[in-house]
Amino acid sequence: MRCPLNTQDVNRTIINALEEKKGEDILLMDVHEVASFTDYFVICNGTSDRMIDSLAEAVMIKVKQEHQINSKPQGQSAGGWVVLDLGNTVVHLFSPDQRNYYRLEELWEHGKVLLRLK
Repeated sequence: MRCPLNTQDVNRTIINALEEKKGEDILLMDVHEVASFTDYFVICNGTSDRMIDSLAEAVMIKVKQEHQINSKPQGQSAGGWVVLDLGNTVVHLFSPDQRNYYRLEELWEHGKVLLRLK
């Protein structure tokens, strides 16, 4: 089995942190059959640079507190895309424009959508 048993708990923690901070259009995708570097993507919109930073900080704090997973953000909110590599899950935090431009959902369309919160 590729994923540790707690991966679903980690994903739940991520989703809850994003919801608490009012992240928008949250998507959880299982990409383990189409990606060699991770098993899940979480994709979420933030409406401003500050919101993207707040979403990233909330996720980092919660996964460290609850699962002892450390992460550093990659990218800059001013550029509209911040990535958190949490091992089995990679979190993508986008501005709506950047998400529409990069269209990760389409790029990884062979993955399985497990959850979508609008």
